Amino acid sequence: MEYRFHKIGIIGKFGAPTVGETLLSLTRCLLDKKLGLFMDEDTARRHPENSLPVVSREEMGEQCDLAIVVGGDGSFLNAARSLARFDIPMLGINLGRLGFLTDIAPSQIDTHMEQILLGDFTEERRCLLNSHILRDGECMAEGAALNDVVIHKLDIARMIEFETHINGEFVNRQRSDGLIVSTPTGSTAYALSGGGPILAPSLRAVVLVPICPHTLSNRPIVVPGDSEIEITIMGTSGHAQVTRDGQSNQTLMAGDKVLVKRYGHAIQLIHPSSYSPFQVLRQKLGWSG
Repeated sequence: MEYRFHKIGIIGKFGAPTVGETLLSLTRCLLDKKLGLFMDEDTARRHPENSLPVVSREEMGEQCDLAIVVGGDGSFLNAARSLARFDIPMLGINLGRLGFLTDIAPSQIDTHMEQILLGDFTEERRCLLNSHILRDGECMAEGAALNDVVIHKLDIARMIEFETHINGEFVNRQRSDGLIVSTPTGSTAYALSGGGPILAPSLRAVVLVPICPHTLSNRPIVVPGDSEIEITIMGTSGHAQVTRDGQSNQTLMAGDKVLVKRYGHAIQLIHPSSYSPFQVLRQKLGWSG
């Protein structure tokens, strides 16, 4: 039988009590089909019972033609940031709560994997954001995000002040708890809880959502996906931080600029053929119950 994918990388969620059992079910299913399997280093360290070849994320991106993430959306976000530049298709098995990105239940592994390996699946591309922190004109840090880049107050119950420019044009100066710069993928995450709109995953757009703004007329803005967004931290001292996908962060100082624009690579998501983004919204958000 000719399968669509032949070398598969596996990444497991950190600390989940059920991940070991699900990893064993997945590897048994794939090994029965005589496929080449590789496990990333962190997962192999936590689950030595899997005697698969161990590779780094970079080696996985270079050698594999499919990556499977066993975990929740957080695990998938982490894997996506490290694998996006390799243009490797990604598939998620859900051990989390919501599962907007990881949409196969552990009980469905055998059924869905057979269909997907035979080429019966839906695929889509999702854009990422890239962010740079500039301090006195020097780049202090950079990183990609699949969901969002968030500028927010650090550790005090006090608003921060910043200016926003889009494509070099001044937008506003605001005082708030921060600003969420989100992709369509991230529009159902932190941006949604902040009052932002849900964007269709296929849109090439970015949404800016203020966090608890002092001026109530300050509302979310949707801009083209190729926009260059610049946020400058104002004031005399820094009490702000930038966070990517809620997982990596750096402290900001007064005068720092955060530049956000579309990342040079997209990720390719693999879903079961029955996948529908509106069905996911109905299920995850409790619509039409």
